[in-house]
Amino acid sequence: MIDRAIIYYDNYSPVGDLIVVSTCFVFIILIGSAYISKTRSFMLFRIMIGLLMLSGLMNVIFHVSLNNLDVFSVPVIYFFRITYHMLLFSILFLLVLYAMIPLRLDKDSDKRYIILAAVGYGITFAYEVLGSILKFGFHITESGEVVEGFNAFSFSYIFYVSILLFMMVKYRNRLVRPFMRGVIRSYFVSVSLMVIQAYFHQTSFTTATFLFPIFTLLYLIHANPFDIEIGAVNVMAFEDMVKYAHLHKQKLLFMSLFMHDYEGTGKKYPREIQETIRHFYGDFFKGAVLFQITSVRMMLVIDIDKNPAYENSVNHILTCFEEEYPKYKKDFKITVSKMVEQIKTGSDYVGLIRFIESKMKENDVHFIEEKDVNDYNEYKYILNQLSDINSKKDLDDPRVEVYCQPVFNIITGKYDTAEALMRLNLEKTGLVFPDRFIKVAEENNYIHTLSRIILHKTCLHIKSMLDCMYFVKRISVNFSVSEVRDENFCKDINDIIEASGIPYEKIAVEITESQNDDDFVIMKGKINELRKHGIKFYLDDFGTGYSNFERIMELPFDIIKFDRSLVLACETDYKAQKMVYHLARMFSDMNYDVLYEGIETVEDEEKCMNMCARYLQGYKYSKPIPIERLTEYFEREIA
Repeated sequence: MIDRAIIYYDNYSPVGDLIVVSTCFVFIILIGSAYISKTRSFMLFRIMIGLLMLSGLMNVIFHVSLNNLDVFSVPVIYFFRITYHMLLFSILFLLVLYAMIPLRLDKDSDKRYIILAAVGYGITFAYEVLGSILKFGFHITESGEVVEGFNAFSFSYIFYVSILLFMMVKYRNRLVRPFMRGVIRSYFVSVSLMVIQAYFHQTSFTTATFLFPIFTLLYLIHANPFDIEIGAVNVMAFEDMVKYAHLHKQKLLFMSLFMHDYEGTGKKYPREIQETIRHFYGDFFKGAVLFQITSVRMMLVIDIDKNPAYENSVNHILTCFEEEYPKYKKDFKITVSKMVEQIKTGSDYVGLIRFIESKMKENDVHFIEEKDVNDYNEYKYILNQLSDINSKKDLDDPRVEVYCQPVFNIITGKYDTAEALMRLNLEKTGLVFPDRFIKVAEENNYIHTLSRIILHKTCLHIKSMLDCMYFVKRISVNFSVSEVRDENFCKDINDIIEASGIPYEKIAVEITESQNDDDFVIMKGKINELRKHGIKFYLDDFGTGYSNFERIMELPFDIIKFDRSLVLACETDYKAQKMVYHLARMFSDMNYDVLYEGIETVEDEEKCMNMCARYLQGYKYSKPIPIERLTEYFEREIA
């Protein structure tokens, strides 16, 4: 027995332990170089790495001392060996504590696992100490021979691994399958290596067997990062998967879930919704991957070749989701899309889905088709063009064109004013109307550049018409409330008008009312500043939303534009007609001019003339035309 024990220790090589120490050191470097949330599980993880590094060093020290009995005393050698083993069992004990976090086990109500692990730790420690003292375990004889004795290490190791596997199997519904499979397989490798080295009477790789589970945790949880509660991988991994799929001609299906109720809250989906999502993708598809694009958007990616019956599975999921909705009553939007050749990046797929969602109603499902992709590509092209226009800031940019709609002056019976309207003329799409780009420009802060271009071109054309002796009372240009917030708003307008050489009163600014208190104060100041130069102001779209009469009275508007919706309401509702009439009369009595827009018929015209109209605008008089054609409506002045 003594000979076998001596051979057993002679087969040790420090290479395995030194590799473990080096690997742990690399882990520490990586952790220090990356941002990782300082959660309780991460704190335990860092402690385990430190203990593993110490274990490797202690095992090397133990074997060095064992081979130098003339230098180290026997009690010191016992201390090194016991410390080495207890460091390893400390890691196993911490793994039990670590496992309780993703399994959502309370350390008070589920303390039986902690107690069981602590008892095993105590028994192991007692055996290690007493075994060496009482000579029934590892010990060194008086003649210097090493005796292994009864090896309890393997039994304690199996005891801890059994606790961990039991916990994972019992509460498997609380873990996503990829995580569970990864951990179990890593333990299988560890145990297999332990068995193999025991067969060859080796101890060189004992410490290394503890490295594999820790490496699994680093990769799946702390480095990926892999959300073990819901099973989602981050958006960077989504980009990689899409890129790889395009390169290798894979067929993928994307299912997106968006729940705006949690937008801006910084919170994840509630646990019950997470469990529902985990059930859906875990049970219905083979090899599907869930990605967390944002805190409120989940993306499920399915390999079509691995799931030939994916259509049935998708329909089944949607049916189940509708059945679950009454439980949570949280609004959602679901989109389903196959991979298409025109879209090659993950960010573009997210962009496509957001584009489609902007048109969807709440609690709706949309299957993305070829037309949707074409519309998105067109939208993206327009967005890129707007970005380029904004970056160049060329006030003469030919892609931005001015159209005008002449306005009929009831008092003079002539056309002497007009509204300037924006159009884009792009190489790939031709003429683009405002409903397709104004909102996009506002959302991306490009709108002010477009407004400046329109104002500049309008001023130049007014100058041209005045030089040709046409009578131009004024032309109005639209500005958004967001532009008024810009501190350079007044300066930009003044600079453009002054540079054109036209009188300030030839320009009017159209703007809608804001419900925001801060906007109201800013708007009032800007209007007063510009009116000093003679610029007129229109309140646009009166009657389309919230209107605060007190604020309207405080803001020094010159003209109130009644929206076409009020004109339409007057056609069928006598009460509406009376209300609009009295509103118009009130504004007229307070020296506001009233302009009705959307006039299309003689009946509209007569009705509005009887409701205190000063100006009329609409298709009855003219559709929007290029500004160059205003001379067809405006008259020359008599010299």
